[in-house]
Amino acid sequence: MSRGAFRLSWDKSILLLLILLVLFGGMNNEYFATGDNVNFILGDISEIMLIAFPMALLIIVKEIDLSVASSLTLASALCGVTWQATGSIWVAVLAGIMTGVACGLLNGLLVTRLGLSSLAVTIGTLALYRGLCYVALGDTPIADFPTEFTDLGYTPIAGTFLPWVVVPMVVAGIVFWYVLHGTRFGRWLFAIGQGDEAAEFSGIPVLRVKLWLFILTGLMCGIAGIGYTVRFASSSPDGALGFELLVIAAVLFGGVAIAGGVGTIWGVIAAVLIWGFSQSYLQLIGWDANALVIVSGVLLLLSVTIPRLLGALRESVAQRTFRPKGTEGAPPPPGEGVAEHSPAGAGHDQGSHRG
Repeated sequence: MSRGAFRLSWDKSILLLLILLVLFGGMNNEYFATGDNVNFILGDISEIMLIAFPMALLIIVKEIDLSVASSLTLASALCGVTWQATGSIWVAVLAGIMTGVACGLLNGLLVTRLGLSSLAVTIGTLALYRGLCYVALGDTPIADFPTEFTDLGYTPIAGTFLPWVVVPMVVAGIVFWYVLHGTRFGRWLFAIGQGDEAAEFSGIPVLRVKLWLFILTGLMCGIAGIGYTVRFASSSPDGALGFELLVIAAVLFGGVAIAGGVGTIWGVIAAVLIWGFSQSYLQLIGWDANALVIVSGVLLLLSVTIPRLLGALRESVAQRTFRPKGTEGAPPPPGEGVAEHSPAGAGHDQGSHRG
């Protein structure tokens, strides 16, 4: 039995699971594969998809941003406030996007300049940015946006059933795929994820790279905040609650190792689509909103436990396969069979994940 027979590329498995889910849903529910339902699904996952791209890059370099949902909501809030103050929707859109950039910049400076933990920093800014939403809006949402702006959240692209939010999702997907898998910057990210010190010795500006990743995450939160405003035709201080957990669950389920150094954009795309299509199918068969939260929790647990179990299985098979005959009952020599797997990233096919 060959060792390669047990090698499993997690991101490719996710793509296969997505195909099987769509086929299963289409065969078992007449409304699942309709244009209207696909339009709804793509709109529903749009903000999660846009934020999942930069989140994947952050986790690859062993950082995280838990403030993304609050940054999105603050961007939406400032978009609404600027619209009321200026009467220009384009100025409002720019204000919203720049708000997201400012949020990401603050996170990045605290992490890279002060040396603070990104987990601790973004827990703090999660609360800070959400509080600023209430300062900006109070308890009253802004919902008097021009109809030509909010119609983009409902009307499909001419001649198709696809919503307009598909445009930024496709553009962002192509850009992030190319950056991670086709550029020197992408190779830097994998190197940093494998080890900060080694990357520094190789001449990679680790802190500067991480700062730009936080700024990029803020930028995508700003864009997602504008999309959220368009879809719901309002700016509300309590919007996007819990989105940060959905984003992280999707990224990890898509094959990005929480310990860093491993991940693909196509795996993340497939994971977000799986979340969207599974949510839609469960709604169509009568699950209530509270039960749907279970799906996100299950995806997060599976993304951590299954790769670990597969890694342990591969390691066990490799030890049995390559041990010399007559030594099956003997203990292995010192160091034999010890693999450097990260607790959450084991089981991923690392060779296929590097740029």
